Amino acid sequence: MKIKASIKADPTKGDKLVRRRGRLYVINKKDPNRKQRQPGLALKKPRKKGRMTENKENHG
Repeated sequence: MKIKASIKADPTKGDKLVRRRGRLYVINKKDPNRKQRQPGLALKKPRKKGRMTENKENHG
Protein backbone atom coordinates (compact mmCIF):
# COMPACT_ATOMS: atom_id res chain seq x y z
CA MET A 1 0.00 0.00 0.00
CA LYS A 2 1.29 3.44 -0.90
CA ILE A 3 1.13 6.11 1.82
CA LYS A 4 1.03 9.59 0.32
CA ALA A 5 0.34 13.13 1.51
CA SER A 6 -2.05 13.63 -1.41
CA ILE A 7 -3.76 10.67 -3.01
CA LYS A 8 -5.17 10.56 -6.51
CA ALA A 9 -7.98 8.30 -7.65
CA ASP A 10 -8.77 7.53 -11.28
CA PRO A 11 -12.37 6.27 -11.55
CA THR A 12 -11.79 5.07 -15.12
CA LYS A 13 -9.35 2.47 -13.74
CA GLY A 14 -11.76 1.38 -10.99
CA ASP A 15 -10.43 3.46 -8.08
CA LYS A 16 -12.82 4.38 -5.26
CA LEU A 17 -12.20 6.97 -2.55
CA VAL A 18 -13.28 5.77 0.89
CA ARG A 19 -13.04 7.48 4.29
CA ARG A 20 -12.49 5.05 7.14
CA ARG A 21 -11.54 5.95 10.72
CA GLY A 22 -10.63 9.50 9.67
CA ARG A 23 -8.27 8.44 6.90
CA LEU A 24 -8.73 8.59 3.16
CA TYR A 25 -8.16 5.36 1.25
CA VAL A 26 -8.14 4.52 -2.44
CA ILE A 27 -9.37 1.00 -3.04
CA ASN A 28 -9.50 -0.85 -6.32
CA LYS A 29 -11.07 -4.28 -6.75
CA LYS A 30 -9.81 -4.68 -10.33
CA ASP A 31 -6.17 -3.88 -9.53
CA PRO A 32 -5.37 -4.28 -5.79
CA ASN A 33 -1.83 -2.94 -6.30
CA ARG A 34 -3.31 0.56 -6.73
CA LYS A 35 -4.22 0.81 -3.01
CA GLN A 36 -3.30 4.11 -1.36
CA ARG A 37 -3.72 5.67 2.06
CA GLN A 38 -3.52 9.28 3.16
CA PRO A 39 -2.09 9.74 6.66
CA GLY A 40 -4.56 11.12 9.16
CA LEU A 41 -5.08 11.38 12.87
CA ALA A 42 -4.77 8.07 14.66
CA LEU A 43 -7.61 7.37 17.07
CA LYS A 44 -6.61 6.89 20.67
CA LYS A 45 -8.05 4.02 22.68
CA PRO A 46 -9.97 5.04 25.80
CA ARG A 47 -8.07 4.57 29.06
CA LYS A 48 -9.27 2.00 31.53
CA LYS A 49 -9.81 3.00 35.13
CA GLY A 50 -7.24 1.48 37.43
CA ARG A 51 -7.74 0.17 40.92
CA MET A 52 -6.09 3.21 42.51
CA THR A 53 -8.53 5.75 41.03
CA GLU A 54 -11.55 3.69 42.11
CA ASN A 55 -10.25 3.42 45.70
CA LYS A 56 -9.69 7.17 45.98
CA GLU A 57 -13.20 7.94 44.77
CA ASN A 58 -14.80 5.50 47.20
CA HIS A 59 -12.87 6.58 50.30
CA GLY A 60 -13.17 10.21 50.15
